[in-house]
Amino acid sequence: MNSLRQFIDKIKPNFEKGGKFEKLGSTFGAFETFAFVPNEVTKKGSHIRDAVDMKRTIIVVVLALIPALLFGMWNVGYQHSLSIGETAPICDTIWQNFWYGFLRVLPIIVVTYVVGLAIEFTYAQIRGHAVNEGFLATGLLIPLIVPVTIPLWQVALATAFAVIIGKEVFGGTGMNFMNPALVARAFLFFAYPNCMSGDKVWIHNAGDAISGATPLGDAMVGNFASMPSVMDMFWGIIPGSIGETSIPAILIGAVLLLVTGVASWRIMLSIVLGASAVGLLINAIGGNGYMELPFYYHFLMGGFAFGCVFMATDPVTAAQTNKGKWIYGFLIGAFAVVIRVFNPAYPEGMMLAILLMNVFAPLIDYYVVDANIRARKKRMQVSK
Repeated sequence: MNSLRQFIDKIKPNFEKGGKFEKLGSTFGAFETFAFVPNEVTKKGSHIRDAVDMKRTIIVVVLALIPALLFGMWNVGYQHSLSIGETAPICDTIWQNFWYGFLRVLPIIVVTYVVGLAIEFTYAQIRGHAVNEGFLATGLLIPLIVPVTIPLWQVALATAFAVIIGKEVFGGTGMNFMNPALVARAFLFFAYPNCMSGDKVWIHNAGDAISGATPLGDAMVGNFASMPSVMDMFWGIIPGSIGETSIPAILIGAVLLLVTGVASWRIMLSIVLGASAVGLLINAIGGNGYMELPFYYHFLMGGFAFGCVFMATDPVTAAQTNKGKWIYGFLIGAFAVVIRVFNPAYPEGMMLAILLMNVFAPLIDYYVVDANIRARKKRMQVSK
């Protein structure tokens, strides 16, 4: 590492002001800060000195996504094996299935990072700003929330839309009011519904031995008899988006995010409470098979768990106040179940619920802060 540091220090003057490659300064800075801790500090004002910067926060998010990614790669191969009639014990085909899934998922990841980072670097060069690390997480989130059957050109188009329209037009990382990865998925959902609809079996090169749909697809059309068992949905050995099926893999990531303080436990818990409250109410009302489906099924189907842990807790687009986080999360869980049950045209209610509450998060915080101010004024008047 010392030799690398010396090499970077040697060529760095070429990219600084007045250097031969001054215009590529932000690009050089991005690679330097990726390898080493930035040596810049604030020069005025009162600031808290902390070892945790954006780069470390983003790296924690990436590490938390690894279990879901690895399981998703294996599951892609496993679902393909089932579809062509191969029924060998799981333990005998772990590496075979993983390698098959790895080769199918890797191109999606590569396309996402190439397109997204190219746009990020371009905007940084145009504005003369440093390249933010935010897309390192977004670039992995997007592949995990799409089916493995998605065409690569659609991945590229959705990534470009998410980075440009979902983030850069508002000023870049930290200025966006909607989660860029969900913006990409929403773009695909509305632009190419035939590829993102929940009524399809998302299996790469599916053979004749498979039939049916994803659990959300079965629920959408009322085909409850064909739904997988609770345990299959819990472990994630079902068709679905690449990283959204396995609850244990997602929970491992949740523990890492909570222990490091990157994600808010208030948001996660309130989402579960909101979904449970509405789910139990709908169960009590009844009326059709979907309304009578046990409320906890919603935690296991589609992107509910993944969205709860990785999407809704995005510190940029979520509510900032503690009370606001409870309101924000509760409404996400409630709306997700309502959209799923009462609007079958949009089976994946979690995506729409999070995006809707991303928009309302600033308003929630505003009223929470305003209520606190008014309460303090009343206390002051009473004390006088």
